[in-house]
Amino acid sequence: MEYEILKLVWWVLIGVLLIGFAVTDGFDMGVLALLKILGKTDQERRVMLNTVGPHWDGNQVWFITAGGAIFAAWPIVYGVAFSGLYWALLLVLFALFFRPVGFEYRSKIEDERWRASWDILLTIGGAVPALVFGVAFGNLLLGLPFDMDDTMRSTYSGSFWQLLSPFAVLCGVVSLGMLMMHGANYLQMRVVGELKQRCQSAVYVLASLTLAGFVLAGVWVATQISGYQVVAIPDVNGVVTPLMKTVNVQPGAWLANYERYPMTIWAPLVAVSGLLLTMLMTYLKRAGFAFVFSSLAVVGIIATAGLSLFPFIVPSSLHPDVSLTVWDVVSSAKTLGIMLWAAMIFVPIILLYTLWGYYKMWGKITTEQVEAQKYGLY
Repeated sequence: MEYEILKLVWWVLIGVLLIGFAVTDGFDMGVLALLKILGKTDQERRVMLNTVGPHWDGNQVWFITAGGAIFAAWPIVYGVAFSGLYWALLLVLFALFFRPVGFEYRSKIEDERWRASWDILLTIGGAVPALVFGVAFGNLLLGLPFDMDDTMRSTYSGSFWQLLSPFAVLCGVVSLGMLMMHGANYLQMRVVGELKQRCQSAVYVLASLTLAGFVLAGVWVATQISGYQVVAIPDVNGVVTPLMKTVNVQPGAWLANYERYPMTIWAPLVAVSGLLLTMLMTYLKRAGFAFVFSSLAVVGIIATAGLSLFPFIVPSSLHPDVSLTVWDVVSSAKTLGIMLWAAMIFVPIILLYTLWGYYKMWGKITTEQVEAQKYGLY
């Protein structure tokens, strides 16, 4: 396979891994973020925890795989993003720590204060990563303040608080609302009674919030945010580095791909239609279809961001010419080829055992079941 095609293939594959993480582990985070909102009693909160308890750690495989793929396929991106966004990623990491210990220890002691404290920590473990991931995407569209010297060592000039610009926070709200909606749709399929009714009501609110935020972010990008366009990228003996290209910054440039490649319009259309159909299926009491359409909405929203950025991965607001793109940050053709074979073997295996796990442990979770197995369930 030609090197240029391999570069494009790995951009698609890493996008698939990130979307896989958002669709699977995303509803876990959404359920935890809703824990104190929808669960009115200890039994109801235990029901919510047990709907995702058998699956949340397996779903994290998508996150770990995506991180490993970025490290191997885009090493420069890994270095720049993980150093520049260090405090934001550390915040995500510490928030995620609350999940394994929370699941294991929350229900071990029958003490109201003990369980209430763990409920708060589990909510943080679900809501904070969902919010920060969206803020990170917002900052990619704005550009990160980094530069590179002649040896391609990056220097990051921003701070954690600079990441919290109004547009980035809006993207974080869209991400949080999207995953909370996704979690509410998952709960629709797994719970009964009043808790299910609250989940259905939450879907209407969260889907509407996500739709409004997504549309507002799109208008903001189109009218207020300058995008990036590669003007020239020379190829010297097949070697391309981030220091070799010329980049222009101009208003509305993030929408250029939709004009250049009209087929890409599918992404925002899928996002909007998925959100609307999620609400419709919830109204019709078709929880399974509501979850399918919320999954499609997640795919559409993330794909919209990725397609808008393409071919950029990490734009630089300080020195646009050193922005990182799909074409100039990748590993060698041999590395990408070996990784492609590994992905063709192991990604289907991950998908199959994930589906098998859901098949074997599927079913409604009720407060009666939790009470009958109070020492065996989360």
